[in-house]
Amino acid sequence: MSDTSAPNSAEPNKKAADLTPDTEQGSGQEMTSNQGLKINDDQNSLKAGDRGPTLMEDFLFREKMTHFDHERIPERVVHARGSAAHGVFKLYEPIPQLTRAGFLNDTTVETPVFVRFSTVAGSRGSTDLARDVRGFAVKFYTQEGNFDLVGNNMPVFFIQDAIKFPDLIHAVKPEPHNEMPQAASAHDTFWDFISLMPESTHMIMWLMSDRAIPRSYRMMEGFGVHTFRLINESGESHFVKFHWKPLLGVHSVAWDEAQKLSGKDPDFHRRDLWDAIEHGAFPEWELGIQVVAEADEHKFDFDLLDPTKIIPEELVPLRRIGKMTLNRNPDNFFSETEQVAFHVGNVVSGIDFTNDPLMQGRLFSYTDTQLIRLGGPNFHEIPINRPIVPVHNNQRDGFMRQQINKGRVAYHPNSLGSGCPFQAGMADGGFTSFAEKIDAQKVRSRSRSFFDHFSQAKLFFNSQSEPEKQHMIDALSFELGKVETLAIRKRMLGILSLVDGTLAASVALKLGLEVPEPEQPINKSIPADGNPEDFEPVITAPSLERSEALSMEHTAKDTIQTRKIAILVADGVDSATLIKMQDALSDQGAVTEIIAPRQGVVIAEDDTMVPINHSFLTAASVFYDAVYIPGGTNCVATLAADSDAIHFLNEAYRHCKAIAADKQAMQVLEQTYFAKSVTKGTAGKNDGLIVSDDLTVLEDNFIAAIKLHRFWERETARKVPA
Repeated sequence: MSDTSAPNSAEPNKKAADLTPDTEQGSGQEMTSNQGLKINDDQNSLKAGDRGPTLMEDFLFREKMTHFDHERIPERVVHARGSAAHGVFKLYEPIPQLTRAGFLNDTTVETPVFVRFSTVAGSRGSTDLARDVRGFAVKFYTQEGNFDLVGNNMPVFFIQDAIKFPDLIHAVKPEPHNEMPQAASAHDTFWDFISLMPESTHMIMWLMSDRAIPRSYRMMEGFGVHTFRLINESGESHFVKFHWKPLLGVHSVAWDEAQKLSGKDPDFHRRDLWDAIEHGAFPEWELGIQVVAEADEHKFDFDLLDPTKIIPEELVPLRRIGKMTLNRNPDNFFSETEQVAFHVGNVVSGIDFTNDPLMQGRLFSYTDTQLIRLGGPNFHEIPINRPIVPVHNNQRDGFMRQQINKGRVAYHPNSLGSGCPFQAGMADGGFTSFAEKIDAQKVRSRSRSFFDHFSQAKLFFNSQSEPEKQHMIDALSFELGKVETLAIRKRMLGILSLVDGTLAASVALKLGLEVPEPEQPINKSIPADGNPEDFEPVITAPSLERSEALSMEHTAKDTIQTRKIAILVADGVDSATLIKMQDALSDQGAVTEIIAPRQGVVIAEDDTMVPINHSFLTAASVFYDAVYIPGGTNCVATLAADSDAIHFLNEAYRHCKAIAADKQAMQVLEQTYFAKSVTKGTAGKNDGLIVSDDLTVLEDNFIAAIKLHRFWERETARKVPA
């Protein structure tokens, strides 16, 4: 029988039900560990110096991260909704001066890879089209063991220290009292956290940009996020940032389009990746590296170890060293896509870590996560996780053990097993950590070089095109408009004012508010006995005014490969022009689908039968990158009278897509709200609308227009209705 006399006598006005040991008092309480130890600093992990590595001794970090890693079973806590594919990586040129890693020095070998793309916040059943970060994780099955490059489609992250990761995810996940909203950041708890964590400002600029709603996994960049080390045969170290550059360019969908896709096909990205590979249109990325010499570590006005910072390509140019091609879909989703286990700590000799405090925490967290999610310590024996080289060590037994180890010896050193397995020397590929000198006090602190939270946020915003800036304003206005707590909205406007005055004012106008002065100190997250002045962000101007690499305006726009083109037809279509346009588009690598008022076939003007891919009931403009309408007297008359066909065109126009029509099809376009915008001309000078009775001109200009991806100026001129 429990003794409740002590708490009741201490607080006589409390109800007994409120004082049971399993009931947490939610307000007015000091933070403690799970053992009741009061916590002085919940913002920083314990390090060897403020720029040093996180120490294994940090029991508070380990308790917090262990509990977080085990919160959900069996679904991943984050990155739950994923898609994946097999492929190969081929090196362009060896780089022995930088690294001894074998797969980065042998151009004759194709290294197998398995790549998993994912959203972060949503559950396995959520939509592909949520505004979110996208995971971009690559497992290289090298001849020296597995190397996992576990990154995202954005080069920075929300937080600087891994001890804050559980807080970030708790804030962005559905609110715990009602489990809403799913796969969305537009709610109070997320923005409450963000508005109190100014280090998140740069990442918020990326999240509110079009990068957060990619057109396809095949059309987004990937980044290793952290600064790694490359180590050569002489033991020399260079800092490195890893990039994946898609050969199809970096493209997005419109926000309204993303919302409609979520309802019409929540598997849109998953289906797109699967179909492209099945049809032989293999996605390709080039691996790029930015390399910084050890001696230049401190030459920048930002810290290389800060995961909320990029190295602008103007300061350190990108060097493309190889290409990855995805050429095979998984045979079984669960066995491969769901059970694949990535880990930042899976490296090979020649690649090593830095003291980035976010990376240091991930080195602990990933193994711990897999232990609970995949049932025990032998998750590495699941086929998708096995290296292609033999595994020899003295680890034994445990849940789900697959390997049958012969013999009596399971320890080292030994004589009964002839000393096997032997330790490998560095010359034989044995891994040795970089001998970084560390002479520091154990502290819970953060380097002052991490305190500039706004200069790169400014750089990112300044680098965007005008349409991209407007999209960011719209995204922030939508997200903050969903926040019910007025104080959070105001606090966030204060943060935005430190990025760009016009940005803050534009968002404030849509929220019906004025831009307040930023709260001081901006960062409320300080130790209980810390000096607030020691935690105020450093306000500096960006060293660069703009960086072209940060805007999708400057991405590759020289191909229409794998773009999906809708061709609208009805009975009486001119089959000759239809076939010629299909051939012209197919020759350029595009995919065409014919859509009609009904499924089956339509009868062309010359009485041939034209097979139909979809009806207007099963298709929608949001599934396609462009639209074409061929001629034919009866065909255009039928489409002009079909409200679904007109809606299809109106929506395609609203989402800024290229639209081409035979001159005879003007009868259809005249029924749309954008009829007055239809003029003759060449692509790029006519708002992406091409009408001609010369099929060769029509083909050439239509293809050129599709290459440009979108005609965002339609939005700028506000020609698009709500």
